[in-house]
Amino acid sequence: MRVILVIGAGRSASSLIQYLLNKSIEEDLHLVIGDLSLDLAKKKINKHPNATAMALDIFDANQRKEAIQKADIVISMLPAHLHIEVARDCVAYKKNMVTASYISDEMQELDAVVKENNLIFMNEIGLDPGIDHMSAMKVIDSIRDKGGKMLLFESFCGGLVAPESDNNLWNYKFTWAPRNVVLAGQGGCAKFIQEGTYKYIPYCNLFRRTEFLEVEGYGRFEAYSNRDSLKYKNVYGLDDVLTLYRGTIRRVGFSKAWNMFVQLGMTDDSYVMEDSENMSYRQFVNSFLPYHPTDSVEIKTRLILKIDQDDIMWDKLLELDLFNDTKMVGLRNASPAQILEKILSESWALQANDKDMIVMYHKFGYELDGVKKQIDSKMVCIGDDQTYTAMAKTVGLPVAMATLQILNGKIKTPGVQLPIKKEVYLPILKELEEYGVVFKEQSMPYLGYNPDKIFC
Repeated sequence: MRVILVIGAGRSASSLIQYLLNKSIEEDLHLVIGDLSLDLAKKKINKHPNATAMALDIFDANQRKEAIQKADIVISMLPAHLHIEVARDCVAYKKNMVTASYISDEMQELDAVVKENNLIFMNEIGLDPGIDHMSAMKVIDSIRDKGGKMLLFESFCGGLVAPESDNNLWNYKFTWAPRNVVLAGQGGCAKFIQEGTYKYIPYCNLFRRTEFLEVEGYGRFEAYSNRDSLKYKNVYGLDDVLTLYRGTIRRVGFSKAWNMFVQLGMTDDSYVMEDSENMSYRQFVNSFLPYHPTDSVEIKTRLILKIDQDDIMWDKLLELDLFNDTKMVGLRNASPAQILEKILSESWALQANDKDMIVMYHKFGYELDGVKKQIDSKMVCIGDDQTYTAMAKTVGLPVAMATLQILNGKIKTPGVQLPIKKEVYLPILKELEEYGVVFKEQSMPYLGYNPDKIFC
């Protein structure tokens, strides 16, 4: 049997593992699921005869090397910074490798030796990055194949709560990595191109400059700019494009409300708050407010944020129980961002019967035969339950499909790469449709610059 080693059995691996187990008999596969938690690995394979669970410590070099040496192909579902040790072992033992993470500088440095050994290191083959690359390149290549010239590319993606589970004022719940949500947009300004002009949005203004999007059957959304859209010029071959913008999707009103945390300083992860372990939620809020001998924390909060008592923004803060003086932070040496994450996780955790939702939206502006045109491409995926979430499906399934394509010799181009070639994206996008990941494309007049942006 052909052995697939999956390193990491976290939430993103659920649909990946199930897909490969379902294919194991017809494809002659045996899965080895390695995780620091043996119990978690066992749970994911559920006693399937074509799978083995093992306790795998990625920092145990001998154990890691032995597991990789026995595999025919390796899937790393580890945190991104841990892929490189696995990658070096895959080079040493001449094993192909698949990850869902962005290509790091260290990974890219392996490109020459990967090619020398005729190996395939497929990266960025999850949701975002991953499905975004494939679905975008499918349309961009089709436009170019007809002789069209790209003028505009805008791309948006968001992990949200499904409409039937949307029951709080923020219209949001954590469907993945709460820490990433709290820290979104930090570490530099957002960079993009608008009608041939380079634009920059500093973090302090990021959540007040949003674009509205309409998705049929699901209503209106908004999107704030991702940190660096410019790197996709070269990746997608869009060096001459006039508009290039990538953003994160939320429900309308989320960004304005989130900006309250930004303005207060609660999303800062650069310092530790004194005695955070013994701090109440109310004290946490008060830490960011001016001293006043008589005004309450509530009054000071409304004054500094310039919101009224009957403002929906105030109701959103109250819903989070931020002013509770008996709830304790309970985190030692915590940053403001860590404390905010803890508070929000109590209110925004998915409940047992909740479902999540992925929304992806691309806009392609182009010129063909002297006429400017536009294509909008939209995809909505709803999760099945708390195991096979929309996030797990859209991250894990492309990884699994690419792994099988490589194993079967259908993806042949060697090197450290991302899924922007037709040999990769055409079969995977087609198969994803069987699992509810379907893009609906609509042709329309070219809109160019979108006046429906908020610039405050």
